[in-house]
Amino acid sequence: METMADSPKRWSIVVKCGGNALAEMPTAFFEELARLHAEGRTPIVVHGGGPMISSLLDRLGVKTEFVDGLRKTDEATLDVVEMVLCGSINKDLVRRLQLAGAPAVGLSGSDGLLLEARPVAAADRVGLVGEVVAVNADLLCGIVALGFVPVVAPVGADREGRRYNVNADAAAGAIAARLGAERLVMATDVPGIYRGSGADRRVLPIVTEEEIEAMIASGDITGGMIPKVRAALEGLRGGVAEVVVVDGRSAGALAAAAAGEPIGTRIVRTAGAGRAEIAAGVQADAQGVPTSAASGKGGAGGGSADGRNVG
Repeated sequence: METMADSPKRWSIVVKCGGNALAEMPTAFFEELARLHAEGRTPIVVHGGGPMISSLLDRLGVKTEFVDGLRKTDEATLDVVEMVLCGSINKDLVRRLQLAGAPAVGLSGSDGLLLEARPVAAADRVGLVGEVVAVNADLLCGIVALGFVPVVAPVGADREGRRYNVNADAAAGAIAARLGAERLVMATDVPGIYRGSGADRRVLPIVTEEEIEAMIASGDITGGMIPKVRAALEGLRGGVAEVVVVDGRSAGALAAAAAGEPIGTRIVRTAGAGRAEIAAGVQADAQGVPTSAASGKGGAGGGSADGRNVG
């Protein structure tokens, strides 16, 4: 059987669904995923679920905190993380995809050791949070070859059976890098990466790896956006052509990003990659909607600031 490693460009897109946006994602978002599948560009879907996890932890009386955008995780917290991500959220996404016309299969990073993980470097501060060390690409290949859209919950495991809470952005970045995906789309509840504040705040149409590092150092990028852009950089370094951050709640945003149209924030390795649109006069307005797309080609509406966890 042909493997992902044999033909990495066949599956050209990985889509990460942010937890803050999931509840508000319209039917159109899932129809756009289904359309990609019908066109032979089957997406690999990875999802978060931060707000739902926090809600259940609160109801159970389990305290939770975040360190640099990552949820501090002990065994009790991990039980809830696995229950929410691998259970209710994953299956809801599978159902919505199938209603949109795309057969889907839900699985966790532990299934078939899809996401082999180890403790992150800051494990002494964040607990049972893992980083991906290997992706079972052949498992994804087999699912796609059977005609299904994989929907991945980011709970990983190691070869001794220990499980880890893997940041969904990091999981998506690792999968995209392993598959050599052409594009990683991060569907969030914000229209892109902001710079500035107040009246000067704007969405950056394009940002480079060097600019990302500078914005983290300066405090322009904080909280939950940090692991998001770190995952984007991992994907780029692994061979992904570009990462696009869009507002997944806006109908048409995913389709525009998948088609390479200017929308949201494109994260690229160097300034020479992708600046042609700006030179040609394509600009984004204050809400992150390119002027060429504002007439209905998938604009991204308003959203929350980028400083909080966007799981």
